[in-house]
Amino acid sequence: MEIKPRILYFGTPVVLLSTENDDGSPNLAPMSSAWALGWTVVLGIAADGRTAHNLRARPGVVINLPGPDQWDAVERLAPLTGRDPVPANKPGFRYEPAKFEAAGLTPEPSRLVRPPRVAECPLQLEARAAAVQSDTAGEFHIVEAQVLTVHAAPELVVPDTEHVDPAVWSPLIYNFRHYFGLGPELGHSFRSETAGTFEPLDGLGNRG
Repeated sequence: MEIKPRILYFGTPVVLLSTENDDGSPNLAPMSSAWALGWTVVLGIAADGRTAHNLRARPGVVINLPGPDQWDAVERLAPLTGRDPVPANKPGFRYEPAKFEAAGLTPEPSRLVRPPRVAECPLQLEARAAAVQSDTAGEFHIVEAQVLTVHAAPELVVPDTEHVDPAVWSPLIYNFRHYFGLGPELGHSFRSETAGTFEPLDGLGNRG
């Protein structure tokens, strides 16, 4: 059948974007339109939001990736905006300048950019917006963010490597406006460099 869903968030990771406001204070915004090409992360953000304004003026950004246990903090941020007055196309939102405090999250100094990292997020990518352009409808900005450095919780890193352990890391997934974590691993790509951490399932769904 043909359908017309209002949104197409068909299972994408949630990120929290830290940017710098005009007065030097931090803004923190959740979004779920992000994908990576090497060390470039492409972000889709609302054109009239505080994050878009900040990135047009100041390119520093931190792409914080929460885990499933941070979903409630993400949802506390969801109805908030850093724009005052609240944009007309955001009914039900309210202005909140202190986003970190409202979400119950902790700002942590970054090393290479001015916006802070989110201490509770297991992965934090310091980056700079190398290009910001409008989509064809003019409703969104497409941001190409060049990642400068990656911070990872030690328990996520395969010992003696530079690899995130996919058996340990679980992103928070936004699936048609519902929050999910990952299920059991099904297999791995032939290009995987961490395949040794994978234990296949037997016929009963148990690890070998």
